[in-house]
Amino acid sequence: MMEPRKETAVVLIVDDVPDNLAVLHDALDESGYMVLVANNGEAALSRAEEARPDIILLDAIMPGIDGFEVCARLKANLNTRHIPVIFMTGLTESEHVVAGFAVGGTDYVTKPIRTVEVLARITTHLQASKQMHQTRGALDAFGQAAIAILPSNGRIVWQTPLARDWMQRYFKELESDPQTQTPLVLLKWLSGLSLGNTDGNSLVVVQGSGRLIFSPGDLNAEEQWIILLREESDAAQIEALMQSFSLTQRESEVLYWAIKGKTNRDIGDILGTSPRTVNKHMEHVFAKLGVETRTAAAALATSKMRNLKAG
Repeated sequence: MMEPRKETAVVLIVDDVPDNLAVLHDALDESGYMVLVANNGEAALSRAEEARPDIILLDAIMPGIDGFEVCARLKANLNTRHIPVIFMTGLTESEHVVAGFAVGGTDYVTKPIRTVEVLARITTHLQASKQMHQTRGALDAFGQAAIAILPSNGRIVWQTPLARDWMQRYFKELESDPQTQTPLVLLKWLSGLSLGNTDGNSLVVVQGSGRLIFSPGDLNAEEQWIILLREESDAAQIEALMQSFSLTQRESEVLYWAIKGKTNRDIGDILGTSPRTVNKHMEHVFAKLGVETRTAAAALATSKMRNLKAG
């Protein structure tokens, strides 16, 4: 018998055969889990929405809504899509295994169920899920832009608030269903990653003067991949200059366009001000950066921006 868990995890078992439910319920209960049960697809969806279990054991073949459809609906729901789903099936044909993974399943076990195997799989996937939640919490807390993807089908499982904003801005097709779709260009890039093409491989999506850059983060986890996002745009870089050198908005704008090689007259035209005013702002920039020339200011700012990107 396994030792009771210090943090009780909630397991939802879905099966239309009462004997199967009873066997699994007893085994999981004795192992220290809190166990919920459902004997059909509708009940499973309702229970998952209400209780938000930590993991789901799902019978693949049931009357009415089968397990594949249940899983697809769970993964389409923002509230339940993060829950690992382990399929239970007596069908070992490859097409059924593929179907389970295609709708977002995490793993599968075959019937007749061996409780020792089920317990081992649950432990493994709960640990992986916990690590992913910790990662997400840390990324959210520090305002990072990142998304988590299921390697098997490219489905976006979660995204930090900043990543969600950028995704919706750069991919207009997400407006109809921003929570569940993965843009085609991103799917193609992910397919390359799954084939091992990760050396210096970043995806760049251009929109106007902005560039959204996707880079591989953590690709070691079997459950989910972490993809990091970075935006390069006029506005983003002007904001970065403000933060890095304690510049005002206008000083940062003047420095940004100076880096781009614009003259004071050019910058005045862009910002709607006179060259004399631009020169005054540039003098303030020199003082704050501790330099004496436009060339030195541009070099220092460019170096700083390069270091921020590398970090």
